[in-house]
Amino acid sequence: RRRQTNAIAVFCSHIYKKNHDMTKTWKGKMKHLLRVDEHDFTMRPAFGGPAIPVGVDVQVESLDSISEVDMDFTMTLYLRHYWKDERLSFPSTTNKSMTFDGRLLKKIWVPDVFFVHSKRSFIHDTTTDNIMLRVFPDGHVLYSTRVTVTAMCNMDFSRFPLDSQMCSLELESYAYTDEDLMLYWKSGNESLKTDEKISLSQFLIQKFHTTSRLAFYSSTGWYNRLYINFTLRRHIFFFLLQTYFPATLMVILSWVSFWIDHRAVPARVSLGITTVLTMSTIITGVNASMPRVSYIKAVDIYLWVSFVFVFLSVLEYAAVNYLTTVQERKERKLREKFPCTCGIPHSKTMMLDGNYSESDANSLAGYPRNQTVPEEEKQEKMVVHLAMSNEFNSSRKRGLKGHVGLRIIQNTHAIDKYSRLIFPGTYIFFNLIYWSVFS
Repeated sequence: RRRQTNAIAVFCSHIYKKNHDMTKTWKGKMKHLLRVDEHDFTMRPAFGGPAIPVGVDVQVESLDSISEVDMDFTMTLYLRHYWKDERLSFPSTTNKSMTFDGRLLKKIWVPDVFFVHSKRSFIHDTTTDNIMLRVFPDGHVLYSTRVTVTAMCNMDFSRFPLDSQMCSLELESYAYTDEDLMLYWKSGNESLKTDEKISLSQFLIQKFHTTSRLAFYSSTGWYNRLYINFTLRRHIFFFLLQTYFPATLMVILSWVSFWIDHRAVPARVSLGITTVLTMSTIITGVNASMPRVSYIKAVDIYLWVSFVFVFLSVLEYAAVNYLTTVQERKERKLREKFPCTCGIPHSKTMMLDGNYSESDANSLAGYPRNQTVPEEEKQEKMVVHLAMSNEFNSSRKRGLKGHVGLRIIQNTHAIDKYSRLIFPGTYIFFNLIYWSVFS
């Protein structure tokens, strides 16, 4: 038993020493292969020579949000850089690359690319830093990170919500000018890949594409700048249900007052005030979710024109009520002047210039034209508006147009009658022009 125990102990010790030596040997080989400690990596590759080319490609993982109030967007992407650093070359018989995590970044040179006009950005660190470094035997390097960035997007809301927005994510070297570092898209427009599942609730993503140009700073010089451009078209169906359709219903509801008797004051006033307040609530709700821009948006035009139509319907009843009051006041004065007219229906009144025939008198009193009626009875039932005869004659002299206008004023029901045609016709015409211009 003692011999067996000693043999097992010797074997375990041998295995431990062997594994320990292999770890030391492998570590030494790695250090020797990369020669990290033999070079000064604070300087860019080929320092003092031509600009080092750094290729870039991007894979967009998600477009997280678009904020109209803050005028920005949030995007998560895989950002990859490609360059050659001969200081990292190593001999290899299999021509296989070596892959490292983010801990090696502190010891070697990497491009200092940053996002222009970014508000917030970070590299994901769950469960560890999402950084990958791959080195090839000839010194080519692939550096990949997973980044979420919130960047500014200058939006134009003059056609909101029938608008399209174009936003850009811009990449640039912070320290190295175009004389030291040349950023370029590695495969042209194919350098930008997107996930097919990318979607937004309010926007349709129409197109992703890449561009590049030089950016100049008066203090430091020219820099290569890369652009990730994407075009967004807003979905209109949400705003049709939440804004346009309720506003149109409120305008149509305000027209109901034209069919209500003008003597029903509470009904017509309450209907008008309700539609006005509802339109104000819709306008306030739309503007609360939008930035306070100094120009007029397309939705503002529609809502304010609808508000004007609702407000005019209230003014229309105010005009009807005022003219009715004026007409009743005139009739009251005439009744006081001619008390015998109190029992005569208004529909049997007519204006005369003082000369009338026998048949006219019978008709005015409510009898057939050919029927013989005592003179006393006719005088009791006839009404002659002598006070208005001069006004009627003067209106005839001014022509047919003035006569029609006077009749409309005298008959307040005609204002409601014409409003039933003018208001809907004008609003339909406005909608045709609006949707033809902005859609």
